[in-house]
Amino acid sequence: MKTLKKMMATAAVLAVSATAALAADIAVIGGKNDDAFWNKIKKGVDDARLVVEANGGKVNYLRMQSYDNFAADSAEIIRTAISQKPQGLAVPDWVYDSQDPAIKEAIAAGIKVILFNAGTWDKAKELGALNYIGSDEYVAGRAGGEYLVKQGAKNGICINTLPGTANIEARCKGMIDAMTEAGAKAEQLPLPSTSFGDPVAIAEAVKATLTSKPEIDGALAIGAGEADASAIGIAQAGKTGQVKLGCFDFNEATLGRIKSGEQAFAIDQQPYLQSLLAITLLAGHIDFGTDLPTRPVLTGPGIVDGSNVDATIAGVKIGAR
Repeated sequence: MKTLKKMMATAAVLAVSATAALAADIAVIGGKNDDAFWNKIKKGVDDARLVVEANGGKVNYLRMQSYDNFAADSAEIIRTAISQKPQGLAVPDWVYDSQDPAIKEAIAAGIKVILFNAGTWDKAKELGALNYIGSDEYVAGRAGGEYLVKQGAKNGICINTLPGTANIEARCKGMIDAMTEAGAKAEQLPLPSTSFGDPVAIAEAVKATLTSKPEIDGALAIGAGEADASAIGIAQAGKTGQVKLGCFDFNEATLGRIKSGEQAFAIDQQPYLQSLLAITLLAGHIDFGTDLPTRPVLTGPGIVDGSNVDATIAGVKIGAR
């Protein structure tokens, strides 16, 4: 009887230990609360949280408070996450010079890291991260430039409200390279980072640029909010229909313009999948030792235009596209 009780007690201890092991504690770094793109990321975070919590774990979503001091703040928020001692960290590597040392600190502390949304698989390997999940931003930029050329654009601008960030610079470089190689012209329209999320500032800058450079007939905005403001600037310059507008990512207004013909296209990187996959892959790796042989996991780019816009609208309404 005593032997049976000892066996039962041992089994109970093992069961408790097994339950404790299934308790991934994951920190996720994201953009501002009023950044619509990052609310799509949040939808993925929230859905992934259900899986993690079902196994006794937790997910802590840390969001940037401002973009005014972007480089320094994006490194500091990683160190804030490290201080909370999570087992896993899902982080966009926006600014290599400032963030890479902080990411290395996380890995040195024994935290499992996946880069998502911003970065590359080469960068993940360099830092010692498990994977990169997102779009290849340079390839996505090239896709935008190639599409503009196919639409007849000969002079393009890449409207950059976050100059200096690695992923956005790669987008603009890809667009410029693709248009230049096709025999067209393209350049950046760099705006101060304080203009990010400021539709009036963006619209005014686009209007002024189009007025002073009437030869511009193509524009690529770095996000859906920037596209909304750029469309206003294009209209104020009297260039609606004359300047082919594209953007990265999209919202309901973007899709409405595509449907009506006021905007040519949007480039989809499926941000919902980026956070959903990053968190669940981290949790599986921490809890069960699982891993994917696929590196990187690319979620884009895809082109949304008049040919497939109707199929995309339903996803936007529930926050997943």
